[in-house]
Amino acid sequence: MAKSNSAFMKPMTLSDELEAVVGKGPMPRSEVVKALWVYIKKHDLQDAKNKRNINGDDKLKKVFGGKGTVSMFEMTKLVSKHLS
Repeated sequence: MAKSNSAFMKPMTLSDELEAVVGKGPMPRSEVVKALWVYIKKHDLQDAKNKRNINGDDKLKKVFGGKGTVSMFEMTKLVSKHLS
């Protein structure tokens, strides 16, 4: 059996900007990503033409460093800056 990656499951401290989107931390990175997608789908923020892009609302723009639209891959990198 494969061992789970304990570093991936370690609860992380979230920035205030990220907590405004996903809820109070600490939580593992995997849960942060799940909560982000729940927020994105609930607020219909996935770009209709290019599903790989996320259109940020006021809360997400703070997490995205002020950017209005980011790709899924860029989103992961930007969210990492809000975890410690």
